[in-house]
Amino acid sequence: MWCGAAFAALPMRAVAAEKTPANQPTILVLGDSLSAGYGLDAQVGWVSLLQSKLKAEGFPHRVANASISGDTTSGGLARLPAALDRNQPQIVLIELGGNDGLRGLPLKAMRENLSTLVDKARAGGAQVLLFEIMIPPNYGAAYTKGFSDSFKQVAEAKQVPLVPFFLLPLVGKDGAFQDDGIHPSAASQPLMLEAVWPRLEPLLKTLNP
Repeated sequence: MWCGAAFAALPMRAVAAEKTPANQPTILVLGDSLSAGYGLDAQVGWVSLLQSKLKAEGFPHRVANASISGDTTSGGLARLPAALDRNQPQIVLIELGGNDGLRGLPLKAMRENLSTLVDKARAGGAQVLLFEIMIPPNYGAAYTKGFSDSFKQVAEAKQVPLVPFFLLPLVGKDGAFQDDGIHPSAASQPLMLEAVWPRLEPLLKTLNP
């Protein structure tokens, strides 16, 4: 389903974020191509659908998408301070790590980066939602298991909610992925949002009773 070499070679593409209007709560999404909507019109990606979902559910939040295709946890760390300063988010969604794993980067460093991302987001006044990521067994069973376990370990250590891997609902579905076999299709974006919402909604209700 996934090809590490192809994924690692993906071009970097940022989704611009506008300055947050005064007093409007913001959700910042810090991710890679899965959240940047690689290969899709920006309006059909799950992050754009989240904006519509928030409005429909009566939440006043603006969504700022700071996701870049090909990004790693270290890249996210470099970008997060400016994104926090610009958006002053109430909630930060961290969807990073896939490219670390597909490149076989050290798991200890990835866990440290994820932990620091959580710490920095909290220091900026935001609550955090961490995304679980899974990878194919390119580097053997031990690395693959250690990779997926890393997200649970960080979530438990930092006491943050964890979104189960949001591509699992796509497995086995016809047309779920684009022609590259890596990136979800437009038809899959609502399913990805459905996987995120059960973890995000309780946080929204807690912060905005």
